[in-house]
Amino acid sequence: MTEFIRKIVPNAKDDVLAGITVSLAMIPEVVAFAFVAQIDPLMALSGAFIIGLITAIFGGRPGLISGAAGAVAVIFVTMIADGHTKGMLMDTPIENMGFFYLMACVVLMGIIQIFAGVFKLGRFVRLIPHPVMMGFVNGLSIVIFMAQVKMFSHKSMEVSDAGVKEYVGTYMQGSELYVMIGLVLLTMGIIWGLPKITKKLPAALTAILVTSLIVIGFNMDVSTVGSYIVEGGGTGLKGEFPTPNMELWEKLPFNLDTLKFIALPAFLAASVGLIESLMTMNLVDELTETRGNGNRECVAQGAGNIVSGLFGGTGGCGMIGQTVINVNAGGRGRLSGIMMAVTLLSFILFADKLIEMVPIAALVGVMFMMVIETFAWSSFRILKKIPMADAIVLITVSLVTVFVDLAVAVFVGVIISALVFAWENAKKIRARKRIREDGTKVYEIWGPLFFGSIQAFNDKFDVKTDPEKVEIDFVESRISDHSAIEAIFNLVEKYEAEGKSIKLKHLSEDCKILLYKSSPKFRDVVVEDIDDPRYHLAANPEDFPKPLSEYKL
Repeated sequence: MTEFIRKIVPNAKDDVLAGITVSLAMIPEVVAFAFVAQIDPLMALSGAFIIGLITAIFGGRPGLISGAAGAVAVIFVTMIADGHTKGMLMDTPIENMGFFYLMACVVLMGIIQIFAGVFKLGRFVRLIPHPVMMGFVNGLSIVIFMAQVKMFSHKSMEVSDAGVKEYVGTYMQGSELYVMIGLVLLTMGIIWGLPKITKKLPAALTAILVTSLIVIGFNMDVSTVGSYIVEGGGTGLKGEFPTPNMELWEKLPFNLDTLKFIALPAFLAASVGLIESLMTMNLVDELTETRGNGNRECVAQGAGNIVSGLFGGTGGCGMIGQTVINVNAGGRGRLSGIMMAVTLLSFILFADKLIEMVPIAALVGVMFMMVIETFAWSSFRILKKIPMADAIVLITVSLVTVFVDLAVAVFVGVIISALVFAWENAKKIRARKRIREDGTKVYEIWGPLFFGSIQAFNDKFDVKTDPEKVEIDFVESRISDHSAIEAIFNLVEKYEAEGKSIKLKHLSEDCKILLYKSSPKFRDVVVEDIDDPRYHLAANPEDFPKPLSEYKL
């Protein structure tokens, strides 16, 4: 039994301490995202607990931390506001109806993610090029840094002339700003210096505790977790154990109109959540030199969001900042994610007053160190060494992540990389031409034949001036797609229209099958069962009593 436990939690001490550290860093970020989406911070914290716990237990990447992420929260902002309006326009007006639409949307989001895992769409993350990955990491690091800079301000509620309520931030000044900067630098200094003295103490957690004790001991008037929540419109961190939200079933109309209203934001949130989770999983794979299961992670993320929606929580996904903090603190196993979720719940239920005393500066310092460690500084060094197209992709993805959206950035990066790849391979098609003694003109095709190289392929042939007999040899070419087969079909049609004989050699078996299906006449055009002119098997016939075709070589 002891041996079994060791296999499950081989790094128990580090996982536990890392989980506690991450839970502390999770609170202000989740609360900030709740303010962005204009929902109750406790709703976001409940979602972070549920999603974090389920993905930690069932996910495909031990060490990955999930919670109520900002990339998902921003998608719900408009839907919640429109939902409130729809609720007030009902026959029986319902206040705060947008929150019930949110919960239904999160459930649908989870269902979509589970389908993505069942249909094994998680494996497509392998198609994301390395420059896109570097751009993602850099862009997200900048976004997290900018979010921390906003912590150097105080929020206040203001009402515009149109009657719209909004939070306005006023940046700190004078001694308050200097104290804040000093505490942040102290936290960063401890995280940087403590590992050089001893690695037995978790640097990030120690830094938070030391900074908090200094603030409490000297009774310093600084921004804390509690004051931050109150400034944002919350009432505090104290909450209850999450239970199924029965009001969802009582007040939300389950009809086609509701489905149409939540379908698009649910799909967008599911897509963004999976992209960030799978990209974060890839990052952890690189940091730990192990490999996670993308499809399993999709299913776990979906299950977490479904339960979160049913229990009145918001949607979430993998969080790169908290994940990097966890990995750097030594968290490698599932226990670290479980500990994060359990500790977060414990703070809400029992230790709310203590956690509200933690200075924001300590948590900002931890996040700043995470940004420094996560940002791919090597990208500056290699920009002039990598192909121009890869450099453009890296910079573009970074900028789009910062100014637009993570999902859009990844899609843009993959599309640019794919187009560059297609363009470069399209230029590799070649044709060696020669005339046999019998007057047959032979075209030996080299390079991949696919949609991008069709034009260059067609330009190699001169149908009108070629002799009566033409042979096209695909021995050094690969037919890649339907466009290539269509090009071959059209070329044969042109030669036959001129009354010329054409033969095709060394086509792949799948290409032959498709050509035969398109037209029976290709059985006369394609040359079957010919010896390869370049590759021969040197062997004595007596060594092979059966025909060579019966051997699996």
